[in-house]
Amino acid sequence: MYGVEPGDVFLADCPARLAVEVIADKWAVVVLWGLNDHPRRHSELIELIGGISKKVLTQTLRRLQTNGLVTRTAHGGVPPRVEYELTVLGRTLMGPVRMLTEWAEANGDAILAAQETG
Repeated sequence: MYGVEPGDVFLADCPARLAVEVIADKWAVVVLWGLNDHPRRHSELIELIGGISKKVLTQTLRRLQTNGLVTRTAHGGVPPRVEYELTVLGRTLMGPVRMLTEWAEANGDAILAAQETG
């Protein structure tokens, strides 16, 4: 599906649609943003991200890892230490995520107002 027509990017088997589905997950962008500055441990991400359960964070990290956006590195020792870090591909998302974050900050009040009147 490499010769995708502009109107076909959201067809079921299009790579662009699959990529959008990965980042459209409720927690994916938040977790990616949490890894933006440096590698973090699972417990650090739990503290950083409000409202996410350990189970959901683990599922989200696995999904991001499976899709090539995050790496998981296990370090020896007692207790064992695991860190998560953005891959090169994951880093390419930080510009668009930053733009989305800025848009959300600028328009969050308008969305809340629309929800109240809707």
